[in-house]
Amino acid sequence: MIEVLAPGPLALVEDLGRTGAAAWGVPRSGAADRGALRLANRVLANPDGAAAIEVTLGGLRVRFLDDHVLVLTGAPAAAHLGGVPVGTWAVLLARAGEELVLGLPTTGLRTYVGVRGGIAVPPVLGSRSTDLLSGLGPDPLRTGDLLPVGVPSPDGPVVAQVPTPGRARSASASVRLARGVRDEWFAQDVAAVLRSAPYVVGQDSNRTAVRLTGRPVPRRRHDEYPSEGVVRGAVQVPPDGMPIVFLADHPVTGGYPVLGVVGEDDVDRLAQARPGDEVFLELE
Repeated sequence: MIEVLAPGPLALVEDLGRTGAAAWGVPRSGAADRGALRLANRVLANPDGAAAIEVTLGGLRVRFLDDHVLVLTGAPAAAHLGGVPVGTWAVLLARAGEELVLGLPTTGLRTYVGVRGGIAVPPVLGSRSTDLLSGLGPDPLRTGDLLPVGVPSPDGPVVAQVPTPGRARSASASVRLARGVRDEWFAQDVAAVLRSAPYVVGQDSNRTAVRLTGRPVPRRRHDEYPSEGVVRGAVQVPPDGMPIVFLADHPVTGGYPVLGVVGEDDVDRLAQARPGDEVFLELE
């Protein structure tokens, strides 16, 4: 069992989300940086989809009521376990009564606290993920919450530490977009326009979407567009031309034409982007 002493700005329980139900209006949600979650679980010998704590901009403080094996992945943050500084991407042993304290990440946005056995809150529609947009899943963590931990795998961790993943450092780089099926809505030179200057991550970005500001995406058509199903990584372009990249808590439909879809790894990188980070969009 883990006791939450302070959640920081935002701490959520997240796994890989609710799959296979979008046709019934149930969004997937799940970890914003899926790669960081999978890495934590692989280090701990958990199933890939075991739930962990997603911490936005640090500030988490928890007490372990039993002995637990844990790892920190995602955005690297100053961390103390039992009052001793500890590193990211390394297997850690927390003794009963010890506290874990996370500071502000040095780069990136979201740090993942994985525990061997996974966070075992009751699942909702097959997932333990918190979806802030739909309200499904457990509430955001609050002071005093008690988090159960699942039964560990009989196989122990197979590594003590992993190489520092580049994805956790910054999203100030190029991300690739596979073209969508709405090319007729955009100008022929749209790819060149996207490459000409970086976009900047806006202050209103969240787990639903990264909202970019910069040079408007040129469109040929400006009439209204009927809603259609969208996926994580879909880049919609509203009338003002400012791209919106959907993240984990995106809705199941959207009302603007889709310029393209960002690949899985690059969506994870965008999930670590802070307001003010620069992003180049490379339309393939």
